Amino acid sequence: MLEWLQRTSVAVQIRDSLYTFPVLESIHVVGLALVFGTIAILDLRLLGVASLERAVSRLMADLLKWTWAAFAVTAVTGGLMFSTNAVVYFHNTFFRAKMILLVLAGVNMLVFELTARKTIARWDASGATPRAAKVVATVSLLIWVGVIVAGRAIGFTATRTSLPTGGQPDVNFEDLLGLPK
Repeated sequence: MLEWLQRTSVAVQIRDSLYTFPVLESIHVVGLALVFGTIAILDLRLLGVASLERAVSRLMADLLKWTWAAFAVTAVTGGLMFSTNAVVYFHNTFFRAKMILLVLAGVNMLVFELTARKTIARWDASGATPRAAKVVATVSLLIWVGVIVAGRAIGFTATRTSLPTGGQPDVNFEDLLGLPK
């Protein structure tokens, strides 16, 4: 299935283009910055470090729509980038670590929903949050830093697959700039 995925016309077009993958990667990074930034703002509020003048429920309402939109963008761009070299990425330790961390981020969010969020009416407007919310916020920040580190490591540890595509010849920046290989 992985080989089929990286042979699809979309994957081949992305892989054979000089600009498409870098553009996708740039959009992915901006999306991830928005995901992490909005989550960090909320987590820092839960930890009692920032935005104490705002109720958590109001902050969540303002931020989470942006978090989810940015997450959707990163999921789509990440999936497209994955498709270009699926066999290699799937077996990359850092890719697997990133996927596990993303699942743990979801589990951590579920823990918040099942614990501290149930009592939000009692502590929402105060600067003090329950211990469960602080633990979830700390774990969240650690997980998302791990996602970022693992994601960056993928690019430095994955090698390009050499699939014959039948399309245009491989063009890379060395060719473009006339640098020796």
